[in-house]
Order: sequence, then structure tokens, then C-alpha cells
Amino acid sequence: MNFTIKSIAELNPIVDEIIQLSKSHTVFCFYGNLGAGKTTLIKLICEQLQVIDSISSPTYPIINEYKTADNKIIYHIDLYRLKSVEEAMNIGIEDYLFSDNLCFIEWPDNFESILPDNHIKIKITKFDDYREIVLSTT
Repeated sequence: MNFTIKSIAELNPIVDEIIQLSKSHTVFCFYGNLGAGKTTLIKLICEQLQVIDSISSPTYPIINEYKTADNKIIYHIDLYRLKSVEEAMNIGIEDYLFSDNLCFIEWPDNFESILPDNHIKIKITKFDDYREIVLSTT
């Protein structure tokens, strides 16, 4: 699925589609350059899923755990600072990926070998006055 958006308000159909996909998938990988909007999109998804915690980029803690109003757990993972698959394994990444809880992963590019087969890719490309967002399944 391809979406072209010019404002944050136009993200709602994408958020709705990702939430629909979350009924059959748990791992969502967000690709895009710095400032593309990965964290913004994840924040909107979490708000729609009624996360009761503060939603922020997990660049420094690497993993943020959020709780929803109906007591579900969502993991927001930022792999930007990790240098290797070994580092990811040392922080217990597999425990999160295979937990059956939703996992939203930023910067998964160098870690695809450890991702579950059945994950969703969300590629965000930023242009001067719009963004292109492509959703695909693996």
C-alpha cells in the first residue's frame, strides 16, 4: 500500500491501516532517514491504541514499554545506536520480538536477520513538501 501525505492530519488512514494489520501481525518495522517521521507515526498509532504512558523516542534507552488502557503492552524499540546483531541479542531483543506483544521498531535495517518472518515494513521517504509511506508484508 502506498500513501502520499502532506500533513500530519493525513496520517489517520495509515494509522487505521496499521492498527488493522496489528490484528494479525505483532512486529512493525519503520524505515526512513532522520526526521522522516517514524517516531511521529508510532506516537499516533500508540495514541489510537490508547497508550496511557508518555510516548517518546527510545533512542537512548533503546526500548520503551508502554501500557494501554486495556492493560496490553507495546514495545517501542530504536535500534539506531546498536552496532551489531550480537548487541541486539545481548539486550534480549528476541524476548520482545517473540512476546506476542506489539513491537514498533525504528532503524531495523541492520537487524533484519533476527526479525520474525511475518512482520510489516513501513518505509517513509521525505521529500520537500510531502512524504511517501509504503506498507508491505514480508
